[in-house]
Amino acid sequence: MEFLIEFLPGFMFLALIAGLFSTLPVGVVLMGVTLIFGILALMLGEMRFAQLTLMPNRIFGGIIENPVLVAAPMFIFMGLIMERTRVAEDLLISLQKVLRVVPGGLALAVTLMGTILAAATGIIGASVVMLTVLALPTMLNRGYSPALAAGTVASAGTLGILIPPSVMLVFMGDLLTLNLAKLFVAAFMPGMVLAGIYVVYIVLRAAFDPASAPKAPPVPPEERKGLAREFIVSLALPFLIIVAVLGSILGGFATPTEAAGVGAFAALFLGFLRGRLDWTTLSGAMDGSVRTIAMLFFIFVGATAFAYVFRHVGGEHFIIDTARSLALGDWGLLAMMMIMIFIMGFFFDWIEITLIVLPVFAPIVQLMDLGDHVAQGDLIYWFAVLVAVNLQTSFLTPPFGFALFYLKGAAGGAVSMAQVYRGIIPFVLLQVAILGLLIWQPWIVLSLPEAVLR
Repeated sequence: MEFLIEFLPGFMFLALIAGLFSTLPVGVVLMGVTLIFGILALMLGEMRFAQLTLMPNRIFGGIIENPVLVAAPMFIFMGLIMERTRVAEDLLISLQKVLRVVPGGLALAVTLMGTILAAATGIIGASVVMLTVLALPTMLNRGYSPALAAGTVASAGTLGILIPPSVMLVFMGDLLTLNLAKLFVAAFMPGMVLAGIYVVYIVLRAAFDPASAPKAPPVPPEERKGLAREFIVSLALPFLIIVAVLGSILGGFATPTEAAGVGAFAALFLGFLRGRLDWTTLSGAMDGSVRTIAMLFFIFVGATAFAYVFRHVGGEHFIIDTARSLALGDWGLLAMMMIMIFIMGFFFDWIEITLIVLPVFAPIVQLMDLGDHVAQGDLIYWFAVLVAVNLQTSFLTPPFGFALFYLKGAAGGAVSMAQVYRGIIPFVLLQVAILGLLIWQPWIVLSLPEAVLR
């Protein structure tokens, strides 16, 4: 009995991992494990019934009344409006026309489009599907390697998980009780660096292997008229949304929650100006937003209940004592955590990973001391960005990379799953290299917040 009480948090964590490998929904697994171990803790005297009855108050106060989480549904709604009013589609078509004579130009257009979409919406599924439908057939028709085309689309579409305004950063900030504006600013430069590395890789690939990314024929003379105006207009619309959201945050005019409202209004206004905002479009975007946020909050409620019981049965002390017993040192613990998150990305989505590892790893990070490498006050923000970069690989790594499924579902038989897997390998390696760079040079993460948010 003493053995069971001592290792109850460990058994609870292992039960959660085992449940996530089942076919049950994640929210159901979280709530089921919480219920079973909550009852077991009551029987063993590790929890009192009065503590268990306080769980609804914890869920309501921590999630339902949380003003930070209001930003998530508005960012999702903003992204869906941009997709359904075809503001993003116009920009991609213009980028393809402008860059078509450049070696690897179509792939560069997709990467630039993914970067702009990430800074304007942060909705991964919509970005990957839209880029697949609009760009993949064109790239294949122009003689692009199917692997390179698939890898470019999948990697560009997932930049929104890192570049703010990212829904994942909103949830991470809440889980770690961080200043969301500072977290957004800290993640911006790493996101731009990652997008830049993608561009460099595509240019080098096109230079050393022209057959995999051939030049497209120039734009016909009859289409050149008005091309500059078309490009400026299509670029200006999403740029206005980026300025409305990120500009208001960086300028100190609005909190991220208020900026989400500004962005949602800007997306509606631009859709109206383009004459594409009707009741069907609006109701479809609202329905999609409600379905997405309902799924996320269902998981979030389960995770809050799990964390509540886990802490009451001694979970934090169990994790900290276990970490100390490994005698790896602070750098060894950081490496172990990054490796664990990377491996979990092969099997789980970012939602499951963040809700599992962040409450467990946060107490360990707060006790770490890396000396002059990272100041103690900045350590948790640096760690959060490292986790965000690491989690981006969870969308691309087989067998359960969701971006790969989005791409394959939208592409149909145009590419095989083997070609998709081959195509994403270089981009995953680039992400791992950037993760190493951010660990080595933390100023890439921390310099912009220090300069902007003084």
